[in-house]
Amino acid sequence: MIIVTGATGQLGQQIVERLLTRVPAERVGVSVRDPHKAQALADRGVRVRRGSFTDPAGLAHAFEGASQVLVVSVDKMGEECVKQHRTAIEAAVSAGARRVLYTSQMGAGATSHFQACRDHAATEDELRACGVPFTSLRNGFYATSAAHFLGQAAESGTLALPADGPVAWTAHADLAEAAAVILADEGRFEGPTPPLTAGQALTFDDIAAITAELTGHTITRTTSPDDQFRKELTGQGVPAETADQLLGIFAASRAGEFAMVDPTLAKLLGREPITLKAVLRKHLSMG
Repeated sequence: MIIVTGATGQLGQQIVERLLTRVPAERVGVSVRDPHKAQALADRGVRVRRGSFTDPAGLAHAFEGASQVLVVSVDKMGEECVKQHRTAIEAAVSAGARRVLYTSQMGAGATSHFQACRDHAATEDELRACGVPFTSLRNGFYATSAAHFLGQAAESGTLALPADGPVAWTAHADLAEAAAVILADEGRFEGPTPPLTAGQALTFDDIAAITAELTGHTITRTTSPDDQFRKELTGQGVPAETADQLLGIFAASRAGEFAMVDPTLAKLLGREPITLKAVLRKHLSMG
C-alpha cells in the first residue's frame, strides 16, 4: 500500500488525486491529523487513518502495511520541523516500507541562506541513515509564494520587496503530478531527484512585468532594504523569527540557490510545466 501523509493539505491532497488516476484506491492510504476532512477520500475507497508526526504510536497504525510512504514536509522550520520528519521516517521504516519518499526542495543544503532548505538537507541526512531506499523530491519553489509576495501590487501599482534573484517558480499541480508518477513507478529515482522545476527562472522584475501585462496596470518594482522590510513585517505583527525566515528566501535567491531550470519535471509530466504567468493569471482572477 502507498501511504501519503498530509493528504488534506494543499500539496498532499493533489498528490492523492493524481495517484488515484494511476493505482486502484484500495492500494492507497492516507495519514491525516483529522480523518473527517478526508471523508471524501474514504468514500472513494482510500484507507484513511489518523496520523500525526508528533505521535509515533498513531503513525504506526496509519502506516500499517505500507510498501511506500510519502512524507509530505511540515509547514514549520527549525529543529521541530526536522524532529517531526525524523519521527515520520522512523515510523515508515518500522512499518516495513520498502521505500520512503519525501517532499524536499531545490536548493536543499546545510549552508543555504533559507532555513527551510537547511531543514530539508537535515531531513535528507535522516533519510540516508534510515536503512531503506529513499527518494527525495527536490521540488521547485512554489509558484503560490510568488503570488503571495505580489500582495496588493496589482491595486497599488508598486511591488516593494528586498533585492532578489531568479527563481524557478513551479506550480503545486505539476509537483503533485510528478509525485504521483514517481510513486506509481517505484524506484524511478534513488536519493534526491534533479530539481523538479518549471521552464523559466524569473525575478520579481519579471513578475511585475507579467502582472502589468495581465492587469493592464503599470506595476513599479522597488527594492526595500532588508532591514526596512523586516521592520515593516514586524510592524504588521509578523514574528521576528518568521520575518527573518522570509528574508532568507530573498538572500537565497540572490545567491542563485533557486535559479536552476531542469527538464526532469517536463519529462515526468510528458508536457511543458505550467508557467508562472498562468498561475498569476488564475491568482489575479480570484483576487
